[in-house]
Amino acid sequence: MAQDNEGDWRQGTLAKAREVILSADPEIIEEVKWRKPSNPAGVPTWSRDGIVCTGETYKDKVKLTFAHGAALDDPAGLFNASLEGKTRRAIDMFEGDAVNESALLALVREAVTFNLAKQK
Repeated sequence: MAQDNEGDWRQGTLAKAREVILSADPEIIEEVKWRKPSNPAGVPTWSRDGIVCTGETYKDKVKLTFAHGAALDDPAGLFNASLEGKTRRAIDMFEGDAVNESALLALVREAVTFNLAKQK
């Protein structure tokens, strides 16, 4: 179940990831989707011509899920979850993990490029 406790490490990690994601492309849009009783805050979703990734906080981790992660190169090895999926890939970050800003920036830019190419 997603959490929304302000001030804990998860919110700080998600805030740092958000900063990197939004800096990757000036046309990325952030929206909140999938609000429901078990997660009234919804899921932050970043898009540019399609979903780039989502960010969720759980009890023990922050999860960034890339909509088309299986199609992206990940030379830094950020993807460490949902590796068996045919489409999505995710990055699980745990307490004490630092956000690899340069690798995340490159991955977000690649996801945007993938979405733009899909539109043509």
